Amino acid sequence: MNETQLIHLALQGDTAAWEPLVLTHQEAVFRLAYLFLHDADEAEDIAQETFLRAYHMLSRFDTSRPLRPWLLGIASNMARNRIRSAGRYLAALVRSYRTSPPQSVNTEEKSSQRWESQTLWKAVQSLDTSDQQVIYLRFFLELSVSETADTMAVAEGTVKSRLNRALGRLRKVIQREFPALQERTVEW
Repeated sequence: MNETQLIHLALQGDTAAWEPLVLTHQEAVFRLAYLFLHDADEAEDIAQETFLRAYHMLSRFDTSRPLRPWLLGIASNMARNRIRSAGRYLAALVRSYRTSPPQSVNTEEKSSQRWESQTLWKAVQSLDTSDQQVIYLRFFLELSVSETADTMAVAEGTVKSRLNRALGRLRKVIQREFPALQERTVEW
């Protein structure tokens, strides 16, 4: 069965039809939540809540559109709401710090790549959440401009302009706070 047929069955109360949809999209939903929250447990909670909420709001879903962007939009909103709760956000940061595995000694190239990835990650984290969202969707989850627009519920041109501005701000952060990364980064 295709996605639309499964959605129609779920709308008719067939909960078994919802399961393959969850299995298809759970990794992307979890990954997006993790990118925002930096905590696997919190991301798992958001993913579960996303699918519960989506199932209960399924009657509002436009079946002529793909399901993934709609789910990612729900997850994105829920993750941003979770971030706004300062206590939970602080607790997630503390847990993240405590559970970080110690750096292992690798070859120079792997160590360099890890350093670049971690530094770029820190630079992206210093942006506001709307800039992070568009960067996460386009580059970390590798969504197309169209899928990103659907997820964010904006026009494709808006995605392009927001992405352009977000990357501009990211470049400034790198220039100001991570100049060593700028020297090693290919033009993007």
